[in-house]
Amino acid sequence: MSMIANPGSGITIPGTSSHFLDPAGSRDSGQGRLRYLTGGSGAPLVMLHTVRTQAEHFRHVIPLVQQRYTVYALDLPGMGYSQIVPGACYDEPAMRAAVTRLIAQLDLHEVTLLGESMGAVLALTTAADLPDRVQRVVAINAYDYPGGIARSSLLARLIVTGVIAPGIGPLLARLEPKPVMRAILSGGLADPAALREDYLDELLNVGHHPGYPTVARAVYRNLPSLAAARARYPQVTAPVHLIYGDKDWSRPSDREANRRLLPDAEYTHIPNAGHFIALERPDVPAGLLNTVA
Repeated sequence: MSMIANPGSGITIPGTSSHFLDPAGSRDSGQGRLRYLTGGSGAPLVMLHTVRTQAEHFRHVIPLVQQRYTVYALDLPGMGYSQIVPGACYDEPAMRAAVTRLIAQLDLHEVTLLGESMGAVLALTTAADLPDRVQRVVAINAYDYPGGIARSSLLARLIVTGVIAPGIGPLLARLEPKPVMRAILSGGLADPAALREDYLDELLNVGHHPGYPTVARAVYRNLPSLAAARARYPQVTAPVHLIYGDKDWSRPSDREANRRLLPDAEYTHIPNAGHFIALERPDVPAGLLNTVA
């Protein structure tokens, strides 16, 4: 494990520092070097971001919980400042393996997992994998249904469909005009003002990393594996709290299906909130975490 003060991120979260987790062996080589933010004190809280974002997605949540938890906000493989490995796999099992690797290599126990969207799915499936290490899951707007971001707007549907298409896909993945990126991300917010300009600039800067367009295409092409991962939810033994914004992309039928798969889960519905709760209502997950801790 190594640490540097700032790996290039334009966003600073007080009380945190960036660390890197090197592969422990050949089994980890496909994931490469993983970057995570850590800070605070108390029981371990692992934070898992969503598609086309990074650890700084939780910039507003971390300051609200770091008096009770030691936070580990992971950049999933190839995203943020984690290493981009040519030919790596970005389906749900591969990304979950990176989460279990973080927990195992750092030897974390009594872990709380907080995930949003894609990260919520990974939090639930990781809990199924590590019942002896994970003691609680908070899953925000789990992205475990077909369509996903394509439901947010016609523009998002056109862009994502184009990015994963053969031929023109690689070109579109390299082209991320700021107004288009803003429009797509705003489609996940009830309050577009919650998308801060510096965060948008940070995501665009990361998108210019060599090889990142290939990662983005691979992640989008593997989104169906998130829906397939729902089959593992009944294997989760840790307490689960599901959070949904009423303007999330999921439909009532998607949410009800998860309540049937996780019949003992607690449930919070947030009025006037969209898909990216960590950006527009960080007080809600932070309040849940701090109240039960």
